[in-house]
Amino acid sequence: MKRFAQLFTALDQTTKTLAKTAALTAYFEDAPEADRLWTITLLSGRRPKRTVNATRLSEWAAEVAGLPMWLFKASYDVVGDLAETIHLVLPDAEAAPDRSLSDWIADIRALAAQPEPERKAWVLRSWTELDGAERFVFNKLITGGFRVGVSQKLMTRSLAKATGIEEAELAHRLMGKWTPETTSYAALITAPDPEADLSRPYPFCLAYGVEGDPTDLGPAEDWIAEWKWDGIRGQLILRGGQHHLWSRGEELMTDRFPEFARAADFLPDGTVLDGEILAWDAETRRPMGFSALQTRIGRKTVSKKVLADAPVILRAYDLLEEDGVDLRPLPFAERRARLVGRIADLPADAPVALSPVVDFADWDTLGPIRETAREAQAEGLMLKRKGSPYHVGRKKGDWWKWKLDPLTIDAVMVYAQAGHGRRANLYTDFTFAVWKEDELVPFTKAYSGLTDAEFRRITHWVRRNTLARFGPVRQVPPEHVFEIGFEGIQKSTRHKSGVALRFPRMLRWRDDKPVAEANTHADLLQMLEQYG
Repeated sequence: MKRFAQLFTALDQTTKTLAKTAALTAYFEDAPEADRLWTITLLSGRRPKRTVNATRLSEWAAEVAGLPMWLFKASYDVVGDLAETIHLVLPDAEAAPDRSLSDWIADIRALAAQPEPERKAWVLRSWTELDGAERFVFNKLITGGFRVGVSQKLMTRSLAKATGIEEAELAHRLMGKWTPETTSYAALITAPDPEADLSRPYPFCLAYGVEGDPTDLGPAEDWIAEWKWDGIRGQLILRGGQHHLWSRGEELMTDRFPEFARAADFLPDGTVLDGEILAWDAETRRPMGFSALQTRIGRKTVSKKVLADAPVILRAYDLLEEDGVDLRPLPFAERRARLVGRIADLPADAPVALSPVVDFADWDTLGPIRETAREAQAEGLMLKRKGSPYHVGRKKGDWWKWKLDPLTIDAVMVYAQAGHGRRANLYTDFTFAVWKEDELVPFTKAYSGLTDAEFRRITHWVRRNTLARFGPVRQVPPEHVFEIGFEGIQKSTRHKSGVALRFPRMLRWRDDKPVAEANTHADLLQMLEQYG
């Protein structure tokens, strides 16, 4: 645990990529294999589930620290992070022998089956055996909130340096539904069995946003344009007589979308498609909008009514594997041609359809086409270089997303809440409202878009002008207007306003605009009618 805590500290205390890479590489070279496997697990987002709820941990920590609960809660409100609050209030630990990271995690996972008295006794004993960064890491693990500022790409790069295995190959080995319980470090990294997990997807190729004018990308004839659909990115895999559906976030979604079981009736084994999952209106042959798709997201079981109200389809735009052969090194134009040959003539009732290209003569004609994206239920355009391979992650130069400018509305801030991590002492999460006659009606929350200087400025104002407190939330006077940007708007029965926004964020602080001139609820309903 000491070795892992030292790694965590080294990663947490620097923003320099080279320093993080060096720390991770050294760790992967020297740590025991079981600890390496769990480190890979944690840094790839596969965190253990919380085994003790936050209320109990707070009560136990306050008891050990000799603090009344009101004071512990007040400390938590200031710090903004439970694991860090516990770490700060506990007394110094006693000396204890070092145990491995994998041993600690095994004990943490076993807690779920223990009655509460045994769980409490074990947690309190553990707090006495761990100090400094080790205790902080332990708290993060037991609360299920372990995070550190390292991307999976950086972790994979460091692992490649430590093992001598190509980074792209490692990225593929780390995909899929493996866990430390189902594999070992050797089986996953150094000597993988290609038949061990036929469901394994490929690392997704990602795009950068176009900055400015696409004419800077070079001759238009070198590019293929497609609609940027407003759905869920997914890979549909047919191998070994089975089908599997993966999201871009490496979530296995096969059971949530049973429509794709029929893909094997239309496509041969050894096929992997990259595309967009869309709620689909079979009569109009058009997407139904993201609000319809949301009724399918997060459901472990799907009722007949939901299946009927929001059927889905995969609009495929890339062929990654054909007859069991990895096609990713081929130029995109060739992969696209093979995709057309494979699925262009599928019947209308197939769960897969070709995502069409957008024909254009030059960059000047493509701009006006992009402006019609919302009519096609799209967010804008994708631009892909004809000669590009299917990269792992983002690689600047070959794939670009040229999204529409966001929808905007001016709203009044009415509530504020502190952030987390390095922003735990700043108010960064805000609730916004619009006018409905003489009343301000809350309609959305946003927590990104301002500079650190602006967050510090608004934090100072919130602290001096709080009207009421509701736990960590503060009600403030309606005195500040912000321009809120968002990608879409839809009806919502869960919100008093009757609407919900897609990807809301603060575009700017409207110091120049009086509160009386903020937008109205009627403006929201008009946008809902136009874009919902």
